[in-house]
Amino acid sequence: MIEIGKKAPAFNLLNQDEKKVELEDFKGKHLILYFYPKDNTSGCTKEAIDFSDIKEKLNKINAEVLGVSPDTVVSHKKFIAKHNLKITLLSDRDKKTMKDYGAWGPKKVCGKECEGVIRSTVLISPEGIIEDIWKNVRVRTKRKTGEVKHAETVLEKLSSK
Repeated sequence: MIEIGKKAPAFNLLNQDEKKVELEDFKGKHLILYFYPKDNTSGCTKEAIDFSDIKEKLNKINAEVLGVSPDTVVSHKKFIAKHNLKITLLSDRDKKTMKDYGAWGPKKVCGKECEGVIRSTVLISPEGIIEDIWKNVRVRTKRKTGEVKHAETVLEKLSSK
C-alpha cells in the first residue's frame, strides 16, 4: 500500500497511442496520477475534461497529469477524440498498477460490495516520492459557494508547493 513520503511504485503502461509510459519518464516533474473506472461515463468524462482544462496551468508549474483505467488503448483513443481531451490516458488491463497504488479493491456500489476501481489521485514529487493521496474522489462537489472541481483542488495543492 502506498504512503505519503514513500517512493512511488514503478509502472510501465501503454498510452492511447500504444507507446510505453513509465514513472521514470517524469523524473524532475511533478506527476498527477489519477485512477478512474471507465471511459465515456459521466463522472469519468467530467474528470478527464477538468484535468484537460488545467493542463496548460500544470505544465507552467512543471507538472504532468496521467489518467489510468482498465480500459483498452483503443477505448482511450476514442475517448480522447470524442471529448477533445489534452491529457494522456494509460491502459492498466491487468490492474497491477491500480493495485500497487491502492486504486483497485473492494468497494460498495448501490449497497453491494464488489471489486473495482477506487477513484483516487496521487501526487508524486519530481524525485518520485508520494506527496499526497486523495481516496474515494468526488469529481465535483457542490458547496454553498459553488461547485468545486477535484482537478482544481489538486492544482491548488500543487501551486502551494
